[in-house]
Amino acid sequence: MSKYKNEDETLESVLNEFGDNIDPIELQTKLARTRLKLLREDLGMRQKDFAQKFGVNESTYSRYESGDIANFPQSLIAEICKTYSINPAWLMGYRDVEKYINFEEASQKTKRIPVLGNIAAGAPIFAQQELMGYEIISDNEHVDFCLRVKGDSMNGARIFDGDIVFIRTQPDVEHGEVAAVIVDGEDATLKRIYKSSNNTIILHPENPAYRDLVFSGKDTKQVKIIGKAVSFKSEVK
Repeated sequence: MSKYKNEDETLESVLNEFGDNIDPIELQTKLARTRLKLLREDLGMRQKDFAQKFGVNESTYSRYESGDIANFPQSLIAEICKTYSINPAWLMGYRDVEKYINFEEASQKTKRIPVLGNIAAGAPIFAQQELMGYEIISDNEHVDFCLRVKGDSMNGARIFDGDIVFIRTQPDVEHGEVAAVIVDGEDATLKRIYKSSNNTIILHPENPAYRDLVFSGKDTKQVKIIGKAVSFKSEVK
């Protein structure tokens, strides 16, 4: 029997674990692995049996549930969801989505969004917008475009080199949120945004090997927020 009786209790448990200031991407990651475990336990299956059913090494699967491997493969998500009529968005940790879906109906309720080039998770890189392909997402997700991450400065937020980050276009974000930013009109970077009362903006990396980028006074005009990072996708490497 599952530890959680329903989805509300699952979400409440995760929020209690992280506290009030949880980062949306961290919440998504935690919800994803919690829901994976919840689904398996509700089916009355051991990790060994569940892993074997989907052709996954048992120890690898155990690391998916524990969080030692941050993101499980898209191919595994697709196979699990197809087998049990689970909404992929639910299993990937999105909030306010239905757990179960009719796949024939769901196929008509998706949209594709463009992958518009690379963004640095490291030193800013030249912002060159180029169509690299498309990602298919649920029609009810408020996402405008994607960027592919280059670099390792956001590893602490479990955003790795090569990941796809989903961006919602907006001119500002809340203190502590992760955003796609243009610096000096041409350099693009993905950083956590901190703001201070003395008109200072800090672009903070989630890797101690990199330093903060600090802009004060008139220099804050060099920073243009192009959107909030609302989710990400990665493959186990």
